[in-house]
Amino acid sequence: MLTPAAPMAHAATGGQPSYSADERARAEHGRDDGEPDGTAPAAPGVTIAAPYSECLANDCRAAGGPGVDVTFTLSPNEADTDVVSYDYRLSSESVWRTVSGATATVTLTPQGSGLYFLDVRARDDVGRGRLGATTRVSFKVAEGHGESGRWRFAEAEGAALDSGTSQGARHDAVLSGGATRDERGRRGLITHDPQGVPLTDPVTDRGLLLDGTAGYAATDGPVVEAGASYTLSAWVRPETLGSTDQVVLAQGGSGGLRLLYDGARGTWALRNDTEGGPGQVTVAAGLPAVAGVWTHLAAMYDAAAGQVRLYVNGRLQAQESAVALVAEDGPLEFGRAASATGYAGYFAGSLDEVAIWQRPLTDTEIGDEARVVVNAGHNAVELVADWSATGQSGATLADTASGYAPELLLSGSAALDGRAIVLDGVDGAATADGPLVDDTGSFTVSAEVTLDAAAISTKPVGFVGQVLGRRSADGSVWGLWYQVTGTRTVLDPDTFEEVTVPVGAWRFGRRNADGSQTAVTSDEPARLDGPVRLTGVYDAQDAMIELYVGSARNGGAVPFTATPGSGDFTVGAVPEAGSWTDRLPARVTGVRVWAGAMASPQQIAVVVGG
Repeated sequence: MLTPAAPMAHAATGGQPSYSADERARAEHGRDDGEPDGTAPAAPGVTIAAPYSECLANDCRAAGGPGVDVTFTLSPNEADTDVVSYDYRLSSESVWRTVSGATATVTLTPQGSGLYFLDVRARDDVGRGRLGATTRVSFKVAEGHGESGRWRFAEAEGAALDSGTSQGARHDAVLSGGATRDERGRRGLITHDPQGVPLTDPVTDRGLLLDGTAGYAATDGPVVEAGASYTLSAWVRPETLGSTDQVVLAQGGSGGLRLLYDGARGTWALRNDTEGGPGQVTVAAGLPAVAGVWTHLAAMYDAAAGQVRLYVNGRLQAQESAVALVAEDGPLEFGRAASATGYAGYFAGSLDEVAIWQRPLTDTEIGDEARVVVNAGHNAVELVADWSATGQSGATLADTASGYAPELLLSGSAALDGRAIVLDGVDGAATADGPLVDDTGSFTVSAEVTLDAAAISTKPVGFVGQVLGRRSADGSVWGLWYQVTGTRTVLDPDTFEEVTVPVGAWRFGRRNADGSQTAVTSDEPARLDGPVRLTGVYDAQDAMIELYVGSARNGGAVPFTATPGSGDFTVGAVPEAGSWTDRLPARVTGVRVWAGAMASPQQIAVVVGG
């Protein structure tokens, strides 16, 4: 019996599955036979169909690749005649699946490369079916064919060099029409090499800056094979968006493919013709595009399946079947597309990390591309806001480090004292025009906070004060906040009398208009006697949020469904229906925001600090 293809388990970072050292050791020695239950079935036979083969003690060859199905044939042990079904699972999964039949076939689809192994146990026809001993087989999935083109735009000047890993001709892209390098590249400040070794001299990444009127880059010939499968990937940061199309990538004439901002729909799309033209196919994202922020786009065409898939920030947004959205011969254009009258759709903003594969990537591979993995435990992050109050005074606080963010405007009684933003919890706040990041993409936010202990002591249980965040009509899109969760009795060291003091927690996540929350909560009570560094991380590919106090992860990872926001970025309070709420009495400094999710306590310690 052939089961439907199902995704293989895989690690959260990289495409490779995650197993313990003990599991890997057992996998290297082939089968792992458990003890049978009385006269229950013995360990079944499991064979793997080509192109894959079972890993043996001294022979574990990689084959196939991500997206290439692996088929197993399950058969009863020669001692068993009453087997009716099999339970099977990948060893990294907690749920067993079942397939019926004395002999059965199971087909799975690896999402990434690396070592995998499958556990199988037979079930007989006695009673409700007795489960027998387990057979474990392992196999290794080869890496998929590399990029046919990759352009990082990291050169100081001249052509953008093609650093694709596949064999074949290089397709360097020449900058024209006023296109320039942008010092604001998506990989941010590069502090480590791919092996994780710190660089003596960190390097600032660059991108491609286009003016929206004449600037573009182009290769001298086609990169995407006409009519064949492909995957396109790019980081984009449009300066402005409106009703006019803006092309990210294009190849061929009006019937060729183009990855673009679709002005009529207000979102990202892949299409192969001018809007409304004959044979025009458009696959458009469901969420609106956002100006002024880094967003990852990927589009995949599977010629064999006749399927197109569009991803935004590493997550599937739209797909169409029984369609052909193919490339035509011609140069690959960055930031414009050929039209019947010349060129159109000039892009206004920055492009970076463009890559093309001559095959359909799996969901996992596209997620990894959107994650921008630099090395194990370290994702590339780009600083997009940095407000330090050190030495500052007045009613505005300039971003002095990122080159992106607008001024932070103080209101009410909020003040700068040369070291921090001072908030009295009554009418003080600070705001900056939003957005700073794509709310549905990965990001990291951080600030150093010193609570006003005297003011907090007057607050009731349940009081909430926001450190920073972004508000929308139906609640906070995301934010860091302090909440009074209870009280405790302590001895006052000055009066030697018992006094009641508040107990509170730090939280990161979303607070909805009805008061409900989706948040990570700090493990330890929030301190009232000094500064603390808080960092919130949203990983769009895993759809999880995390909270760090200092560089220590607190509260684990919590599932989180991101929603696009519409309000300003705020510090110290939340704007709501023309007024303010959740005002925090505290001193706040070192407010920073990054595009991208930091991946580990080690990265938090290095990039953010304790």
